[in-house]
Amino acid sequence: MASTLYDYCRVPMDDIWKKDGDKRCKLLLGIGILMLLIIVILGVPLIIFTIKANSEACRDGLRAVMECRNVTHLLQQELTEAQKGFQDVEAQAATCNHTVMALMASLDAEKAQGQKKVEELEEEITTLNHKLQDASAEVERLRRENQVLSVRIADKKYYSSSQDSSSAAAPQLLIVLLGLSALLQ
Repeated sequence: MASTLYDYCRVPMDDIWKKDGDKRCKLLLGIGILMLLIIVILGVPLIIFTIKANSEACRDGLRAVMECRNVTHLLQQELTEAQKGFQDVEAQAATCNHTVMALMASLDAEKAQGQKKVEELEEEITTLNHKLQDASAEVERLRRENQVLSVRIADKKYYSSSQDSSSAAAPQLLIVLLGLSALLQ
């Protein structure tokens, strides 16, 4: 026959409690002693740590740490300001470089335009020099003609004394006017 829940214990209950009670007492006593040891083992270093944490040296160390943090914070602010100033200066330098490049390009354009103007003026001077040489040659030719005409007029004066002096000046005036008109062209 199989055992059921209604089976009873064949050992009297007093004996079970007595045997289990002794084991339980020993177990509780062992746990208590173990807990006491753990408390002492953990409590002693905790007390030592608390005493050291409240010591003057520890407080001085905390003050030094706080001062270092303050100084570090101030230095970080100064570094940030210096970096911002450096970035501003870099931006200004870039702007100046851009302006210099623009001015150099403008100067090169002005030089090219000036060179072109100089070449045009040189061509005009050359043209004017040729015209001047032509005019000088024309003036020289007219002088020679004038001399020839003067010699002819002087010869005619001797031959014809009846002509008046104003008619002799008319050809000379005509020659001078022709020479001037040639120069002006």
